Amino acid sequence: MRVPKPTRVVTAEQMREMDRRASEEFGVPSLFLMENAGRAVADEAARMLGDARGKVILVVCGPGNNGGDGFVAARHLSQAGALPVIVYVGDRDKAKGDALANIKIAEGMGLDVVVIADLRRDWAKTPDRPELIIDALLGTGIKGEVREPYAGAIARINGGATSSDCSVLAVDIPSGVDADTGQLLGPAVKADVTVTLALPKIGLVTYPGASWVGELVVADIGIPEEAMRGIPGDATYLAGWHNAIGLAFLRPQDAHKGHYGHVAIVAGSVGMTGAAALAAMGALRIGTGLVTVAVPESLNDIMEVKLTEAMTIPVPEGKARAFGLASLDRTLAIIAERDAAVIGPGFGRDEDTIAFTLKLIRKLTKPAIIDADALYAVSRDLSVLDKCKAPLVITPHPGEMATLLGTTAEQVQSNRLGTARAFAKEHGVAVVLKGAGSVIARPEGTAYINTTGTPGMATGGTGDVLSGMIGGLLAGPHAAVEAAVYLHGRAGEIAAQRLGEAAMIAGDVADSIGCALLELRQTVESDMWEDPLPRPVSVGGARVGTVARIDLPEISPRE
Repeated sequence: MRVPKPTRVVTAEQMREMDRRASEEFGVPSLFLMENAGRAVADEAARMLGDARGKVILVVCGPGNNGGDGFVAARHLSQAGALPVIVYVGDRDKAKGDALANIKIAEGMGLDVVVIADLRRDWAKTPDRPELIIDALLGTGIKGEVREPYAGAIARINGGATSSDCSVLAVDIPSGVDADTGQLLGPAVKADVTVTLALPKIGLVTYPGASWVGELVVADIGIPEEAMRGIPGDATYLAGWHNAIGLAFLRPQDAHKGHYGHVAIVAGSVGMTGAAALAAMGALRIGTGLVTVAVPESLNDIMEVKLTEAMTIPVPEGKARAFGLASLDRTLAIIAERDAAVIGPGFGRDEDTIAFTLKLIRKLTKPAIIDADALYAVSRDLSVLDKCKAPLVITPHPGEMATLLGTTAEQVQSNRLGTARAFAKEHGVAVVLKGAGSVIARPEGTAYINTTGTPGMATGGTGDVLSGMIGGLLAGPHAAVEAAVYLHGRAGEIAAQRLGEAAMIAGDVADSIGCALLELRQTVESDMWEDPLPRPVSVGGARVGTVARIDLPEISPRE
């Protein structure tokens, strides 16, 4: 059986290093790479138009290599019978290298080129109603705020697409989107399709930039696979169905519950028993053999009514009908007898609970997920993470991560990948930074960006379901955090398809985990690695000129 390759996503600097290695170490001329890039863009433009012949196409180019790709695309479209008009924005004298070579080729062929010296005056020379606009303005090299004349050109691209109802095709990345963070650097092109070159850039799959990408197409431009290996910097991948393959296979006929782990859910306080129940359901639905919920003793009867398939154990409690220092010894004994633990859902923030949580984490001997109010306790003393000898996974949403770091949610969101990765490295824990395109960062530096989810998951309790799923997998034979995150998002999508985004609740996500697992099994059994379902994220084996399409959902931050 062939196992699909995970899709790597890269920073702008990593991509430049790959380009350099291809040219200097493997002898692939950079002009050849630009030719392939422009041809792939032209092919995609023709696909979007159905038939390019006689169609007016506005190709907006800047002075860099992104603009050079645009000039190549315009040339190929002209040869296919289209009517491209090249709009050159910037100082013509600043063009150099391969970009300048292709500008001269286009000029020598007599292609229509409008040089924008004065934006207001010269843009009037461009067609009023093009049938396609190609954005080859800025590319991945831009840092800092988008300034004039590029800001004005971006506004005109977006305005032209709106007023004339034509589509926009971005080359490599929509102009104005930061390639490393997905942040908008001022005005940004709103693309219908983005043809990214060789590998996806992190900013294309990280929100808010991902919302500006449209359909993401990955074009192989001829960089040798060897040139993509061993490049400096931490590796980042898309989390997709391939991360969960181990969960797809049928269980052996002689399997029993002991084969699939026993997880302890340490959760709940007065008024928040639902969090414990949802975490337990997440663990059960992902396939955990046994689930035990440790709960403050006065709430045990409630939990027994809420849960049928999970066991409950009453634990001595504090005065707030929550976990407290009186709970410590019994809770440690419960965890020690299980394979993994989920700690924190529905804890509350009583000072006694905070003291209990910090001492509990210091003394853990089994893998554990630290979530919700337990993260608030950790924010009081981050050293507990460093002192804990057991493997830990923390699952903060942006607000909780901001509390851990003493910053704001806005700052966390401005560089989600970098924030999660830095925290994971510093404290030796795995970090699941929840939200649109959840980030999974490992202590050694490898990170994943999730490709599933829906705005319907922005409802209370979905994070508790995820914690239970992760805990269940850590307790069993398939300890893959990425698998849990991927399947959690896919279950949310399935629930939204059935109920609609507004009506779905966290319990619906838990109830849909089984459907996500069945879908995964059908995908693996189909052995259709070149066209995998449900998430086509493998681009391995593509030939020059071929493309792979990556489906990124329109998702928003969730709990």
